[in-house]
Amino acid sequence: MSKPMKILLAEDEPSLGLIVKESLESRDFQVEWSENGEEALVKYKNFKPDILVLDVMMPKKDGFSLARQIRKLDQRTPIIFLTAKSQTKDVVEGFELGGNDYLKKPFSMEELIVRIQELILRRERKSAEEQIEIGAYLFNYPKQRLQYKNEEQMLTHREAEVLMSLAISPNEVVDRSTMLSEIWGNDDFFNARSMDVFITKLRKKLAKDSNIEILNVRGFGYKLVC
Repeated sequence: MSKPMKILLAEDEPSLGLIVKESLESRDFQVEWSENGEEALVKYKNFKPDILVLDVMMPKKDGFSLARQIRKLDQRTPIIFLTAKSQTKDVVEGFELGGNDYLKKPFSMEELIVRIQELILRRERKSAEEQIEIGAYLFNYPKQRLQYKNEEQMLTHREAEVLMSLAISPNEVVDRSTMLSEIWGNDDFFNARSMDVFITKLRKKLAKDSNIEILNVRGFGYKLVC
């Protein structure tokens, strides 16, 4: 019998935290709940969770600061942010810090559970060591590393996810809606704006090889040419 997946929940609203904790436990997850970021960091080190669900606005240490510290220790454990913020720059900041997904409050428990299960499946599906050649670059997806000759640069989780989607189908158009649904969870306008930001970042990181392009195929999606 497999062990239950361990979730660290950091949420400072007692009523919401209790509802989320009990709902997840009813689905056979093992949950540790903290009401502030400092306590969550201590529990993270002791509990060793399989996934983190972090509220952005918390006392003592906010969710972004907590994620920044955790990512210095651990690049791979998935992070879902819970946030009342809806500005593109706020969501992009969360992804740049190493977040894998976000949910805007108020949210349904069913949606949270679906997002958790999808991240777990995605991690299992891509857990094998993979190194892909992209022109003169070597892309290591599990380690989120992009190497050009003797130079290395680290990618955020979201940058690695987007690049992986393009790299497994080089020189082919990758459907925009499919990428948004698989990586962001849905293909709404807000997420599309966020993805455009990450495409721009990847273009800059791949710029040393002039033969590499990420083309925007209007009305369809993106194509990685290399």
